[in-house]
Amino acid sequence: MNNTPNRVSEFLGSESNNLLWQYVQSMSPETVAQLSKPNSGEVLQVMERNIIGLLGGLPSEHFDVTISTNRENLGRLLASAMMSGYFLRNAEQRLQFERSIQDVDSIVNGSPE
Repeated sequence: MNNTPNRVSEFLGSESNNLLWQYVQSMSPETVAQLSKPNSGEVLQVMERNIIGLLGGLPSEHFDVTISTNRENLGRLLASAMMSGYFLRNAEQRLQFERSIQDVDSIVNGSPE
């Protein structure tokens, strides 16, 4: 029996939100700045699309958009954004690693790029 939903609800419960918030608050400003900036424009675009998808995509220049939520839902949004960020960062690192391997392989085998 899969108990993943139970683990997710435990993670997103109010106690976990407090722990997550405490963890974020304990980070130095330099760490937050470093984690907040993707290394590539591609990752930034994916993150923007993800957040727009979570919040809704009405263009603010044409609509007076106001978003309201409660603490629990804001915690869920933060957790979702953090998980997406970690995933995208790992994907970006893997892509860089694979490109490096291809570059080394090209040099070792003498094939042109």
